[in-house]
Amino acid sequence: MQPRVFAILTALLLGVLGLGSVAVTDWTPATATAATAQAAPGTTPGTAPPAGTPAASATPTGDPAVWTRSTLRNKLMAEMDATDPGVALADLDKITKEKPYTVRFCHPIAHELGHAAVKRFNADFQKVISFPHETCAAGYLHGAVEEMLNASAQPEVDLLKLCAPKNTGPCIHGVGHGTMFVAKQDVAKARDLCNKFPTDQNRIRCSEGLFMQLFGPDEEDEKAKANLPADKLAQDPLYPCKDQPSLFQSACFFYAPTFYLSSHDYPNHPEVYADALKWCLNGKASGGAVDCSRGVGSRTMKYNLDREDWAAQQCATAADGWQRKACAEGLVSYYTVNYTDGGAAGRLCSKITNKEMQGYCRSASGLSASLD
Repeated sequence: MQPRVFAILTALLLGVLGLGSVAVTDWTPATATAATAQAAPGTTPGTAPPAGTPAASATPTGDPAVWTRSTLRNKLMAEMDATDPGVALADLDKITKEKPYTVRFCHPIAHELGHAAVKRFNADFQKVISFPHETCAAGYLHGAVEEMLNASAQPEVDLLKLCAPKNTGPCIHGVGHGTMFVAKQDVAKARDLCNKFPTDQNRIRCSEGLFMQLFGPDEEDEKAKANLPADKLAQDPLYPCKDQPSLFQSACFFYAPTFYLSSHDYPNHPEVYADALKWCLNGKASGGAVDCSRGVGSRTMKYNLDREDWAAQQCATAADGWQRKACAEGLVSYYTVNYTDGGAAGRLCSKITNKEMQGYCRSASGLSASLD
Protein backbone atom coordinates (compact mmCIF):
# COMPACT_ATOMS: atom_id res chain seq x y z
CA MET A 1 0.00 0.00 0.00
CA GLN A 2 1.24 3.46 -0.84
CA PRO A 3 2.41 5.40 2.21
CA ARG A 4 0.06 8.28 1.36
CA VAL A 5 -2.99 6.00 1.15
CA PHE A 6 -2.01 4.28 4.44
CA ALA A 7 -1.79 7.62 6.21
CA ILE A 8 -5.22 8.65 4.97
CA LEU A 9 -6.84 5.37 6.11
CA THR A 10 -5.18 5.57 9.54
CA ALA A 11 -6.47 9.10 10.04
CA LEU A 12 -10.00 8.05 9.10
CA LEU A 13 -9.89 5.07 11.50
CA LEU A 14 -8.70 7.24 14.42
CA GLY A 15 -11.47 9.72 13.70
CA VAL A 16 -14.14 7.02 13.82
CA LEU A 17 -12.77 5.66 17.13
CA GLY A 18 -12.73 9.15 18.64
CA LEU A 19 -16.34 9.82 17.67
CA GLY A 20 -17.34 6.49 19.25
CA SER A 21 -15.67 7.39 22.53
CA VAL A 22 -17.47 10.72 22.62
CA ALA A 23 -20.78 9.01 22.02
CA VAL A 24 -20.50 6.48 24.87
CA THR A 25 -18.98 8.77 27.50
CA ASP A 26 -21.30 10.38 30.12
CA TRP A 27 -20.26 14.04 30.07
CA THR A 28 -22.74 15.21 32.83
CA PRO A 29 -21.09 16.56 36.05
CA ALA A 30 -20.51 13.82 38.61
CA THR A 31 -22.77 13.99 41.71
CA ALA A 32 -21.41 13.68 45.22
CA THR A 33 -20.91 10.13 46.36
CA ALA A 34 -22.54 8.83 49.50
CA ALA A 35 -19.21 9.03 51.25
CA THR A 36 -18.76 12.68 50.18
CA ALA A 37 -22.30 13.63 51.13
CA GLN A 38 -21.97 12.07 54.59
CA ALA A 39 -18.44 13.18 55.33
CA ALA A 40 -18.06 14.20 58.94
CA PRO A 41 -17.39 17.86 59.70
CA GLY A 42 -13.72 18.66 59.35
CA THR A 43 -12.95 15.75 57.02
CA THR A 44 -12.05 15.92 53.34
CA PRO A 45 -14.90 14.79 51.06
CA GLY A 46 -14.30 11.31 49.77
CA THR A 47 -12.07 10.30 52.69
CA ALA A 48 -13.11 8.00 55.53
CA PRO A 49 -14.35 9.76 58.73
CA PRO A 50 -12.17 9.46 61.81
CA ALA A 51 -12.69 6.50 64.11
CA GLY A 52 -15.52 7.00 66.59
CA THR A 53 -17.63 9.24 64.36
CA PRO A 54 -21.29 8.43 65.21
CA ALA A 55 -23.54 6.84 62.65
CA ALA A 56 -26.36 8.78 61.04
CA SER A 57 -29.03 9.71 63.59
CA ALA A 58 -32.46 8.13 63.65
CA THR A 59 -34.19 11.53 63.71
CA PRO A 60 -33.47 14.94 62.10
CA THR A 61 -32.59 16.38 65.53
CA GLY A 62 -29.90 13.79 66.13
CA ASP A 63 -31.88 12.16 68.95
CA PRO A 64 -32.43 8.39 68.98
CA ALA A 65 -35.80 7.05 67.89
CA VAL A 66 -36.22 5.40 71.31
CA TRP A 67 -34.62 6.80 74.45
CA THR A 68 -32.90 4.61 77.02
CA ARG A 69 -31.83 5.71 80.45
CA SER A 70 -28.19 5.99 79.38
CA THR A 71 -28.76 7.84 76.09
CA LEU A 72 -31.07 10.38 77.73
CA ARG A 73 -28.75 10.81 80.69
CA ASN A 74 -25.71 11.37 78.46
CA LYS A 75 -27.51 13.93 76.30
CA LEU A 76 -28.69 15.97 79.29
CA MET A 77 -25.39 15.87 81.16
CA ALA A 78 -23.64 17.09 78.01
CA GLU A 79 -26.22 19.88 77.62
CA MET A 80 -25.73 20.98 81.20
CA ASP A 81 -21.94 21.00 80.81
CA ALA A 82 -22.24 23.13 77.68
CA THR A 83 -24.90 25.52 79.01
CA ASP A 84 -26.56 25.39 82.44
CA PRO A 85 -28.99 23.20 84.41
CA GLY A 86 -31.97 25.24 83.25
CA VAL A 87 -31.42 24.27 79.61
CA ALA A 88 -31.00 20.59 80.44
CA LEU A 89 -34.07 20.53 82.70
CA ALA A 90 -36.21 22.30 80.09
CA ASP A 91 -35.17 19.72 77.51
CA LEU A 92 -35.87 16.89 79.97
CA ASP A 93 -39.33 18.31 80.60
CA LYS A 94 -40.00 18.55 76.85
CA ILE A 95 -38.83 14.99 76.17
CA THR A 96 -40.85 13.45 79.02
CA LYS A 97 -44.00 15.16 77.76
CA GLU A 98 -43.38 14.08 74.16
CA LYS A 99 -42.28 10.54 75.15
CA PRO A 100 -44.13 9.62 78.37
CA TYR A 101 -42.33 6.26 78.68
CA THR A 102 -39.17 8.19 79.63
CA VAL A 103 -40.80 9.08 82.96
CA ARG A 104 -39.73 5.59 84.12
CA PHE A 105 -36.15 6.81 84.34
CA CYS A 106 -36.32 10.61 84.29
CA HIS A 107 -36.34 10.98 88.09
CA PRO A 108 -32.92 9.36 88.70
CA ILE A 109 -31.51 11.32 85.74
CA ALA A 110 -32.78 14.53 87.32
CA HIS A 111 -31.12 13.42 90.56
CA GLU A 112 -27.80 13.18 88.70
CA LEU A 113 -28.25 16.67 87.27
CA GLY A 114 -28.79 17.96 90.80
CA HIS A 115 -25.64 16.25 92.08
CA ALA A 116 -23.59 17.65 89.20
CA ALA A 117 -24.99 21.16 89.67
CA VAL A 118 -23.92 21.29 93.33
CA LYS A 119 -20.37 20.42 92.30
CA ARG A 120 -20.41 22.86 89.39
CA PHE A 121 -21.55 25.81 91.52
CA ASN A 122 -19.30 24.94 94.47
CA ALA A 123 -22.17 24.06 96.82
CA ASP A 124 -23.94 27.41 96.31
CA PHE A 125 -27.34 25.87 97.00
CA GLN A 126 -29.37 28.99 96.24
CA LYS A 127 -27.70 29.22 92.84
CA VAL A 128 -28.31 25.52 92.22
CA ILE A 129 -32.05 25.75 92.92
CA SER A 130 -32.48 29.08 91.11
CA PHE A 131 -33.29 27.13 87.94
CA PRO A 132 -36.86 25.84 87.43
CA HIS A 133 -36.71 22.34 88.85
CA GLU A 134 -40.23 20.91 89.08
CA THR A 135 -39.83 18.45 86.20
CA CYS A 136 -39.74 14.71 86.94
CA ALA A 137 -41.27 15.22 90.38
CA ALA A 138 -38.50 17.60 91.47
CA GLY A 139 -35.76 14.98 91.00
CA TYR A 140 -33.17 17.72 90.37
CA LEU A 141 -33.97 19.28 93.74
CA HIS A 142 -33.75 15.89 95.45
CA GLY A 143 -30.33 15.22 93.94
CA ALA A 144 -29.04 18.64 94.92
CA VAL A 145 -30.14 18.17 98.54
CA GLU A 146 -28.58 14.69 98.59
CA GLU A 147 -25.26 16.09 97.41
CA MET A 148 -25.34 18.99 99.90
CA LEU A 149 -26.04 16.68 102.83
CA ASN A 150 -23.57 14.04 101.73
CA ALA A 151 -20.79 16.65 101.62
CA SER A 152 -21.83 18.33 104.87
CA ALA A 153 -19.65 18.18 107.98
CA GLN A 154 -22.79 18.67 110.11
CA PRO A 155 -25.70 17.09 108.23
CA GLU A 156 -27.86 16.97 111.36
CA VAL A 157 -27.66 20.79 111.48
CA ASP A 158 -27.66 21.58 107.76
CA LEU A 159 -30.73 19.47 106.97
CA LEU A 160 -32.81 22.02 108.89
CA LYS A 161 -31.32 24.93 106.94
CA LEU A 162 -31.38 23.68 103.36
CA CYS A 163 -35.10 24.05 102.71
CA ALA A 164 -35.69 27.06 104.97
CA PRO A 165 -37.56 29.31 105.11
CA LYS A 166 -40.20 27.84 102.75
CA ASN A 167 -39.69 24.19 103.74
CA THR A 168 -41.63 22.94 100.73
CA GLY A 169 -42.69 19.31 100.57
CA PRO A 170 -40.46 18.36 97.60
CA CYS A 171 -37.41 19.89 99.27
CA ILE A 172 -38.01 18.05 102.55
CA HIS A 173 -38.60 14.88 100.53
CA GLY A 174 -35.15 15.46 99.02
CA VAL A 175 -33.69 15.74 102.51
CA GLY A 176 -35.13 12.29 103.18
CA HIS A 177 -33.17 10.92 100.22
CA GLY A 178 -30.09 12.65 101.57
CA THR A 179 -30.43 11.10 105.03
CA MET A 180 -29.92 7.66 103.47
CA PHE A 181 -26.72 8.87 101.79
CA VAL A 182 -25.43 10.23 105.10
CA ALA A 183 -26.52 7.11 107.01
CA LYS A 184 -25.09 4.70 104.40
CA GLN A 185 -28.52 3.05 103.93
CA ASP A 186 -28.98 2.51 107.68
CA VAL A 187 -32.70 3.12 108.15
CA ALA A 188 -32.57 3.75 111.91
CA LYS A 189 -29.82 6.36 111.56
CA ALA A 190 -31.60 8.04 108.65
CA ARG A 191 -34.83 8.05 110.66
CA ASP A 192 -33.03 9.82 113.52
CA LEU A 193 -32.01 12.54 111.08
CA CYS A 194 -35.60 12.97 109.85
CA ASN A 195 -36.69 13.30 113.46
CA LYS A 196 -34.60 16.47 113.71
CA PHE A 197 -37.49 18.29 112.03
CA PRO A 198 -39.73 19.90 114.66
CA THR A 199 -43.08 19.07 113.03
CA ASP A 200 -44.69 15.71 112.24
CA GLN A 201 -45.58 16.94 108.76
CA ASN A 202 -41.95 17.46 107.81
CA ARG A 203 -40.86 14.23 109.50
CA ILE A 204 -43.37 12.41 107.32
CA ARG A 205 -42.19 14.22 104.20
CA CYS A 206 -38.63 13.32 105.10
CA SER A 207 -39.65 9.69 105.59
CA GLU A 208 -41.03 9.62 102.05
CA GLY A 209 -37.60 10.34 100.60
CA LEU A 210 -35.95 7.97 103.06
CA PHE A 211 -38.03 4.95 102.03
CA MET A 212 -38.05 5.84 98.35
CA GLN A 213 -34.26 5.74 98.54
CA LEU A 214 -34.31 2.46 100.45
CA PHE A 215 -36.59 0.56 98.07
CA GLY A 216 -35.53 2.14 94.79
CA PRO A 217 -32.06 3.65 95.05
CA ASP A 218 -31.87 4.06 91.28
CA GLU A 219 -34.67 2.57 89.26
CA GLU A 220 -33.66 0.57 86.17
CA ASP A 221 -30.04 0.35 87.38
CA GLU A 222 -29.29 -3.33 88.04
CA LYS A 223 -26.30 -2.38 90.21
CA ALA A 224 -28.39 -0.27 92.55
CA LYS A 225 -31.16 -2.57 93.72
CA ALA A 226 -32.37 -2.20 97.28
CA ASN A 227 -30.12 -4.12 99.64
CA LEU A 228 -32.63 -5.93 101.83
CA PRO A 229 -31.83 -9.15 103.74
CA ALA A 230 -33.38 -12.20 102.08
CA ASP A 231 -34.00 -13.98 105.38
CA LYS A 232 -35.98 -11.03 106.74
CA LEU A 233 -38.03 -10.78 103.55
CA ALA A 234 -38.79 -14.50 103.73
CA GLN A 235 -40.31 -14.00 107.18
CA ASP A 236 -42.03 -10.70 106.31
CA PRO A 237 -42.46 -9.77 102.61
CA LEU A 238 -43.05 -6.13 103.57
CA TYR A 239 -39.96 -5.85 105.76
CA PRO A 240 -39.00 -3.50 107.42
CA CYS A 241 -42.26 -1.54 107.41
CA LYS A 242 -44.14 -3.01 110.37
CA ASP A 243 -41.03 -2.50 112.52
CA GLN A 244 -41.04 1.27 111.96
CA PRO A 245 -42.52 3.84 114.37
CA SER A 246 -46.11 4.64 113.44
CA LEU A 247 -45.19 8.03 111.95
CA PHE A 248 -42.88 6.35 109.43
CA GLN A 249 -44.95 3.31 108.49
CA SER A 250 -47.17 4.88 105.84
CA ALA A 251 -44.28 5.97 103.61
CA CYS A 252 -42.55 2.63 104.09
CA PHE A 253 -45.59 0.63 102.95
CA PHE A 254 -46.19 3.06 100.08
CA TYR A 255 -42.72 2.62 98.58
CA ALA A 256 -42.29 -1.09 99.32
CA PRO A 257 -43.87 -2.05 95.94
CA THR A 258 -40.98 -0.31 94.18
CA PHE A 259 -38.70 -3.11 95.38
CA TYR A 260 -41.24 -5.82 94.59
CA LEU A 261 -41.74 -4.62 91.01
CA SER A 262 -38.03 -4.14 90.30
CA SER A 263 -37.18 -7.59 91.73
CA HIS A 264 -39.81 -9.18 89.49
CA ASP A 265 -38.59 -7.55 86.25
CA TYR A 266 -41.65 -5.37 85.68
CA PRO A 267 -40.53 -4.08 82.22
CA ASN A 268 -40.78 -7.60 80.79
CA HIS A 269 -43.57 -9.04 82.95
CA PRO A 270 -46.69 -6.86 82.80
CA GLU A 271 -48.62 -9.34 84.95
CA VAL A 272 -46.49 -8.33 87.93
CA TYR A 273 -48.64 -5.24 88.66
CA ALA A 274 -51.67 -7.38 89.44
CA ASP A 275 -49.43 -9.76 91.39
CA ALA A 276 -48.14 -6.83 93.45
CA LEU A 277 -51.66 -6.03 94.61
CA LYS A 278 -52.00 -9.60 95.91
CA TRP A 279 -48.59 -9.27 97.55
CA CYS A 280 -49.76 -6.14 99.38
CA LEU A 281 -52.31 -8.25 101.22
CA ASN A 282 -49.40 -9.42 103.38
CA GLY A 283 -49.73 -6.04 105.07
CA LYS A 284 -53.34 -6.46 106.24
CA ALA A 285 -52.41 -7.64 109.73
CA SER A 286 -50.06 -4.70 110.29
CA GLY A 287 -52.40 -2.14 108.72
CA GLY A 288 -50.18 -1.47 105.72
CA ALA A 289 -52.22 -3.02 102.90
CA VAL A 290 -53.97 0.22 101.91
CA ASP A 291 -50.76 2.26 101.68
CA CYS A 292 -49.06 -0.61 99.86
CA SER A 293 -51.93 -0.75 97.32
CA ARG A 294 -51.68 3.00 96.81
CA GLY A 295 -47.98 2.50 96.19
CA VAL A 296 -48.72 -0.14 93.54
CA GLY A 297 -51.07 2.31 91.82
CA SER A 298 -48.45 5.04 91.94
CA ARG A 299 -45.70 2.86 90.48
CA THR A 300 -48.05 1.40 87.87
CA MET A 301 -48.80 4.90 86.64
CA LYS A 302 -45.17 5.99 86.81
CA TYR A 303 -43.98 3.07 84.70
CA ASN A 304 -46.91 3.25 82.25
CA LEU A 305 -47.60 6.95 81.91
CA ASP A 306 -48.16 6.53 78.18
CA ARG A 307 -51.05 4.07 78.70
CA GLU A 308 -53.26 5.40 81.44
CA ASP A 309 -56.27 3.19 80.80
CA TRP A 310 -54.11 0.05 80.86
CA ALA A 311 -52.70 1.16 84.23
CA ALA A 312 -56.25 1.53 85.59
CA GLN A 313 -57.09 -1.96 84.32
CA GLN A 314 -54.31 -3.36 86.51
CA CYS A 315 -55.90 -1.74 89.56
CA ALA A 316 -59.24 -3.24 88.54
CA THR A 317 -57.84 -6.77 88.96
CA ALA A 318 -57.91 -6.46 92.76
CA ALA A 319 -60.52 -8.70 94.35
CA ASP A 320 -61.85 -6.15 96.84
CA GLY A 321 -63.28 -2.69 96.29
CA TRP A 322 -61.17 -1.07 99.02
CA GLN A 323 -58.00 -2.20 97.24
CA ARG A 324 -59.19 -1.08 93.80
CA LYS A 325 -59.97 2.32 95.34
CA ALA A 326 -56.57 2.57 97.04
CA CYS A 327 -54.81 1.62 93.82
CA ALA A 328 -56.76 4.30 91.91
CA GLU A 329 -55.71 6.86 94.51
CA GLY A 330 -52.12 5.91 93.76
CA LEU A 331 -52.68 6.38 90.04
CA VAL A 332 -53.96 9.90 90.62
CA SER A 333 -51.22 10.64 93.14
CA TYR A 334 -48.40 10.01 90.69
CA TYR A 335 -50.17 11.57 87.71
CA THR A 336 -50.69 14.86 89.54
CA VAL A 337 -47.14 14.89 90.90
CA ASN A 338 -45.81 14.48 87.37
CA TYR A 339 -48.31 16.78 85.65
CA THR A 340 -48.68 19.73 87.99
CA ASP A 341 -51.35 21.67 86.08
CA GLY A 342 -54.76 22.00 87.67
CA GLY A 343 -56.54 19.86 85.10
CA ALA A 344 -54.26 16.84 85.35
CA ALA A 345 -56.52 14.66 87.53
CA GLY A 346 -59.57 15.27 85.37
CA ARG A 347 -57.58 14.51 82.24
CA LEU A 348 -56.47 11.18 83.70
CA CYS A 349 -59.95 10.17 84.83
CA SER A 350 -61.42 10.93 81.40
CA LYS A 351 -59.04 8.39 79.84
CA ILE A 352 -60.17 5.54 82.13
CA THR A 353 -62.86 3.41 80.50
CA ASN A 354 -63.75 1.20 83.49
CA LYS A 355 -66.63 3.07 85.15
CA GLU A 356 -65.86 1.86 88.67
CA MET A 357 -62.20 2.84 88.34
CA GLN A 358 -63.18 6.15 86.78
CA GLY A 359 -65.37 6.85 89.80
CA TYR A 360 -62.55 6.06 92.21
CA CYS A 361 -60.29 8.30 90.15
CA ARG A 362 -62.69 11.25 90.34
CA SER A 363 -63.09 10.90 94.11
CA ALA A 364 -59.37 10.47 94.85
CA SER A 365 -57.77 13.18 96.94
CA GLY A 366 -55.76 13.84 100.04
CA LEU A 367 -52.45 12.08 99.29
CA SER A 368 -49.21 13.96 99.91
CA ALA A 369 -48.17 16.19 97.03
CA SER A 370 -44.54 15.21 97.61
CA LEU A 371 -45.05 11.46 97.08
CA ASP A 372 -43.10 10.71 93.91
